[in-house]
Amino acid sequence: MSQHVGPARRTTLPDGSPVWLVTRYAEVRAALADPRLSLDKRHATGWAGFRLPPALDANLLNMDPPQHTRIRSLVSRAFTPRRVEEMRPGVQRLADHLVDALPSGGPVDLIAVYAEPLPIGVIGEMFDVSLEDLARLRGWTNDMVTGSRESAGAAIVSIHRFLAELIAHRRAAPGTDLLSAMIAARDEGDRLSEDELTSLAFLVLFAGYENTVNLIGNGMLALLRDPERAAALRADPALLPSAVDELMRYDPPAPVSIRRFPTEDVTIGEVTIPKGETVLLGLAAANRDPERWDDPEAIDLTRSENPHLSLGHGIHYCLGAPLARLEGQIAIGTLLRRVPDLALAVPAEELRWRPTFRTHGLVELPVRTTPPSDPATA
Repeated sequence: MSQHVGPARRTTLPDGSPVWLVTRYAEVRAALADPRLSLDKRHATGWAGFRLPPALDANLLNMDPPQHTRIRSLVSRAFTPRRVEEMRPGVQRLADHLVDALPSGGPVDLIAVYAEPLPIGVIGEMFDVSLEDLARLRGWTNDMVTGSRESAGAAIVSIHRFLAELIAHRRAAPGTDLLSAMIAARDEGDRLSEDELTSLAFLVLFAGYENTVNLIGNGMLALLRDPERAAALRADPALLPSAVDELMRYDPPAPVSIRRFPTEDVTIGEVTIPKGETVLLGLAAANRDPERWDDPEAIDLTRSENPHLSLGHGIHYCLGAPLARLEGQIAIGTLLRRVPDLALAVPAEELRWRPTFRTHGLVELPVRTTPPSDPATA
């Protein structure tokens, strides 16, 4: 029996849901910017995937223009390259503080003590939310993404309650933080509904750390497995910007895009995808498409022309891309500079990955600061 091979093919998700998966770079990039591929679930037929209550669901990942344009404009100014660059000293101080607290020897979980608290601390400062509260939120979002149906449902209830209480508190005592500005847009300018306000707060908080945790963890794992490249990057910190983009291309924090639904029959390659069916765009596959990349399976930290799709493309391009790049450069650069003897504490094949196709990140990254001596020569 012949099997179709092309840029789009029919497959099944772990929960049994049928989807179309697009994998080649040219087609994925074009689809990311195709207005016929809607993020609005009202265009879906038979989709039975992840669902949130209205107070969390009215966010940018479920919207098309003009609603998407209106809401994105309310927070985009907080993530411009200029505004993000002003955050550099604070992010660097946080990275140095976390490195100062690393125990010598080991093993220690680099995700728990560094890759998580750094982006959580940054977004916490932007929202004026305590690290303790954000740690609770991180636990709930982990359950939401990787837990059972029951634990995910309980987590969603907790997230909604947490955000409602936070917004009520900040509304009563506003400050100069991003959440206060969003509440002002809701209450004074009437530019947001209450569900849109809560949903936007949820998305910016969640997106503000989720993918960056994986960016740092995946990037450090790649360098720990390749000491020669790590040494080259340590010797030439000017390579950090291109290196972080290359590490994102090689092992992206999200292997697929948020699902999309054609508003009309759409042809991709030789396949016509019917209106309303579910489409996933394979970012990880596109980032290693040999028709687009020279030596795609290799890490080239000097790759100067690198239009990877890990941060998306088109109007849904990652709002926080400048901040993610800054945090990745500082987090990885600081570890390489200040902990040059960092090494994996377990064989790479023993590492555990989070059990979900929606994100790609490590459960733990055990490291030690001094490699163990060889028992044969000790």
